[in-house]
Amino acid sequence: MTAPAHRATRALAHLGEVDPALAVLALWCRIRDGDGATRTAGDTITIGPGFDSLGLPEQVGLVAHHVLHVALRHSDRQAALAERLGDSVDPSLFGLAADGIVNETLILAGHAIPRPAVTLTELLDQAGIEARSAVEALERWDTDRLAMALHADPKRAQRLRDWGKTRGFSVDLAAGTPDEGRAQSTADWRNHVLRALEAGRKAGTGIGRLGAFLADLAPDSTPWEIHLRGLLARALTDRPRQSWRRPSGAWIARIDAAARHGGPTPVFEPGTQRMDHRPRIVVGLDTSSSIDPQTLRLFTTEARAIARRTGAETHLMAFDTEVFQETRLDPDRWNSLQDLPWRTGGGTDYADLFARAARIAPSIAVILTDLDAPLPPRPRFPVLWAVPRATETPPWGRTLRIGDAVPA
Repeated sequence: MTAPAHRATRALAHLGEVDPALAVLALWCRIRDGDGATRTAGDTITIGPGFDSLGLPEQVGLVAHHVLHVALRHSDRQAALAERLGDSVDPSLFGLAADGIVNETLILAGHAIPRPAVTLTELLDQAGIEARSAVEALERWDTDRLAMALHADPKRAQRLRDWGKTRGFSVDLAAGTPDEGRAQSTADWRNHVLRALEAGRKAGTGIGRLGAFLADLAPDSTPWEIHLRGLLARALTDRPRQSWRRPSGAWIARIDAAARHGGPTPVFEPGTQRMDHRPRIVVGLDTSSSIDPQTLRLFTTEARAIARRTGAETHLMAFDTEVFQETRLDPDRWNSLQDLPWRTGGGTDYADLFARAARIAPSIAVILTDLDAPLPPRPRFPVLWAVPRATETPPWGRTLRIGDAVPA
């Protein structure tokens, strides 16, 4: 148990008067004094010496800013995104997304935040993403999706980093390592947030008036990679199948019993056998579609993990109007995907892709495409369409939306 921060005592008392919802949420945070800049790590808010130089309204706004970081689980979500994207995750881009959403929310709720500050509407404008209003932006964007969008284009990402510096932005969020005994789960915090928003709604002040439309307060959605992992794992699972070449154990037992007791010979019952060939995946990559490098990296990482876990033989076929690159992705070839000779642009035709896939007889074909072409006749093997944005559902095969940079 840590003592509450002395620096923030007066600000927390005033927060209870102007924003009951945030005051309730602050009760679940660990707030302490420390050195350096004020920052959040996990459930802990460390108040730095510079806090004392702010006026009371700005002190309240700064505490509210970090309480929202904790309540929205931004530290945990940043760590989860790092697991998905690996070393390519830039904490400054995640911090820009999180700060933009938090600051825009607090401004709408009537709080004064220390300046300069990054807001969501300014961030979207700098990123070239349309937003008609602050309310609409908060309705459409949560931190995870916005951070993914900011990472999608390397040139835009660098431009946003430079812009953040001109706005005085510095990362105030870190992946936390809270005490096991004090750690609150995502479900716990969701319940805290719901109770706090109800208190704020009844008071009619603060963020309690806004909670109904904030996308960042929505329950966590399962990343599309998890869905892809499950679909591929089920398709490649080695399931026993019936075989007339071997008898079932139960039939052998009944034969033995009939011979010993002089009973009638039972009717033959087939047994089962394991799959006698190595499972195969065909990964079709439509290079004429709008697949950004980040999405391709996530996609190939998940396919590689499934192939390694199941021992599946994986064949990559890059295509547009025809397959122009076909390679078997053995374990040492996955890391060289970016070195393969791609060609982009032009139209799309699935005929050559499915003809070549049929010769391999895969356990499943996963096609990364925008479905902007007529479909061929349904093949004999299962097909999973991985599409980058909302599209009309094809007449056959399963469809998995892998997420696009800008909401449809």
